[in-house]
Amino acid sequence: QVQLVESGGGLVQAGGSLRLSCAASGSIFSINFMDWYRQAPGKQRELVAVIRNSGSTNYTDSVKGRFTISRDNAKNTVYLQMNSLKSEDTGVYYCHAQIAPKEARYEYSYWGQGTQVTVSS
Repeated sequence: QVQLVESGGGLVQAGGSLRLSCAASGSIFSINFMDWYRQAPGKQRELVAVIRNSGSTNYTDSVKGRFTISRDNAKNTVYLQMNSLKSEDTGVYYCHAQIAPKEARYEYSYWGQGTQVTVSS
């Protein structure tokens, strides 16, 4: 069984920083792209940042210059460094990854359980 486990959420004042981590574990053959989504209260889940196997990244406009996504392939872990946090960054952050399990020939989509980030103004 493959699973994603997130950590690092919490309460922070506006202007502060948090670092989220998401570790993939289980019977993994390969990991394609890994990304972070967030869902604010009353809003749809949105893609925040993605990092591909090549290391290339993309960010939603609202976090460009403030958030940095990175990954450690040896640890099957993706990180999201969030700086200069704003109240509008508040929400539940979900890790997502496209993973090929060892026992399968295809990639599947996996989600973490979500971690709450609250930015107080």
